[in-house]
Amino acid sequence: MSTLVFTQDVACRYGGGASTQPMIALPNVTVSQGSHTLLLGPSGSGKTTLINCIAGLQGVLSGRVEVAGANIVSMSARERDQLRGTKIGMVMQRLHLISAMTIRANLQLAQRLVGNSVDNPLIERLALALDIVDKLDRYPRQLSQGEAQRAAIARALVNKPALLLADEPTSALDDKSCAAAISLLLDQAALHGATLIVATHDDRIKSRFAHVVLLGAA
Repeated sequence: MSTLVFTQDVACRYGGGASTQPMIALPNVTVSQGSHTLLLGPSGSGKTTLINCIAGLQGVLSGRVEVAGANIVSMSARERDQLRGTKIGMVMQRLHLISAMTIRANLQLAQRLVGNSVDNPLIERLALALDIVDKLDRYPRQLSQGEAQRAAIARALVNKPALLLADEPTSALDDKSCAAAISLLLDQAALHGATLIVATHDDRIKSRFAHVVLLGAA
């Protein structure tokens, strides 16, 4: 399998902060296309920072970060935005659904923002697979936490990304919801041919991943 994500000797400011923030060194990571990787470690170990480096959202002081063969560190901000929009889908702790727009409109906007035409049949298929097809014309405030999370996963997949990144998707969930959420991410990544990287301090999902990268004292 070809390499989709590669990081080497990456150093940056913790949390993307200013020069007053401490500098941290992140582990080297190689993720093959089609595989699924867990970044596991306690709070403050750099999991979210590493996710943000891979997504091109975090400034890097030194080292190399490659996604789909492209060196993110040497790209302009516009080039990183384009790569993120076309190659990367993100499911963050805060779902960032736009409250004034329906779920359907949120998904359509995600397509428009990267220059894609709105693909309503794809939106319907994703919503059906995620069991929220009857929620497409509702607003985020009208959804349960689980439904909103599914909508966020649909938004992450709507541009058919090669890479799906999830930051702490299960930490606020009970055991049953945790198991359901990680199964959903794994199943949808496999269904849509996306490589999945999950960053978490949640030990409950460790057994679901063949490839685990430990950060800090985990």
